[in-house]
Amino acid sequence: MELRGDWMANRLRTEFETIREQIGTVVFAPRSVVHLLLVAIVAGGHCLIEDVPGVGKTTLVRALATVLGCQLQRIQFTPDMLPSDVIGFSVYDKHSGQFEFRRGPVFGQMILADEINRTSPRTQSALLQAMEERAVTVDGQTYPLPSPFIVLATENPVEFEGTFPLPEAQLDRFLFRLSLGYPNVDDEVLMLVSHGEANPLASLEQLASPERIGVWQQGAATVHVDLAVLHYIAELSAGTRRHPQLNLGASPRASLALLRAAKANAYLSGRTYVVPDDVQCVATHVLAHRLRLAPEARFAGVAVTDVIEQVITEVPVPHLDGAR
Repeated sequence: MELRGDWMANRLRTEFETIREQIGTVVFAPRSVVHLLLVAIVAGGHCLIEDVPGVGKTTLVRALATVLGCQLQRIQFTPDMLPSDVIGFSVYDKHSGQFEFRRGPVFGQMILADEINRTSPRTQSALLQAMEERAVTVDGQTYPLPSPFIVLATENPVEFEGTFPLPEAQLDRFLFRLSLGYPNVDDEVLMLVSHGEANPLASLEQLASPERIGVWQQGAATVHVDLAVLHYIAELSAGTRRHPQLNLGASPRASLALLRAAKANAYLSGRTYVVPDDVQCVATHVLAHRLRLAPEARFAGVAVTDVIEQVITEVPVPHLDGAR
């Protein structure tokens, strides 16, 4: 069964491929990373981009906002920031005799939370309600955030001076944790040529809109998931909870995140149903930042990704013949 016919499936695949190619003209990031960012947006999730400075994290987010036609709000996190610097605050208007709410930068469609680990846990927590409920509450009044609302946060994993590690509750709000890595030599030469002449972002074309993103998200929500695939997702999460090298396994929220990401990945592929490959494609990126190694495993140099791969290998893959 194809997505409203072959022509609709081809249209979706072509649409997302064109977006990936457009972003690839200015950001020489791995295609898999751009694909996963689009999966997160279609799933209505947030992403943490963790990598060393200078590899193009901020440029990637700016390019994504431009191509998708989203209003971008950049928040540069620093140790002296307060929650009100993020969500806003109430001020007294002497003319009206009432308090008025001044909206903070969190009221945007795409939020670039730059160096999120450089601000205090108190300020980091200002994003918790926003990322989960798409709303903020100030002085007992709840204000809805724009739609779509997407947080793309960056952090440097190798510099620890003046940083505050993200707590588990904050990490759990991110659908994916991604890394760009260094470009290969050929891509770096292309970057030197294109970035040396002018601002490459100025050449980008808008190919989508917030309304179009809403259509994608609604379409992904209707993707069918067979009961066998639901059991497969639950078994993967259960496998992490009983693994001897992990102190903290996947939570039920992680299972829900894995389901949403798998449905979005199937949608980007032009299908109305999820297959086990969709789950495996996103599993590592959904689970890695939600798991905690046991001390003996950490001292032995075991990587969380290795544990996830082992769990994926051990859990039987369901067969869906005739189940669609």
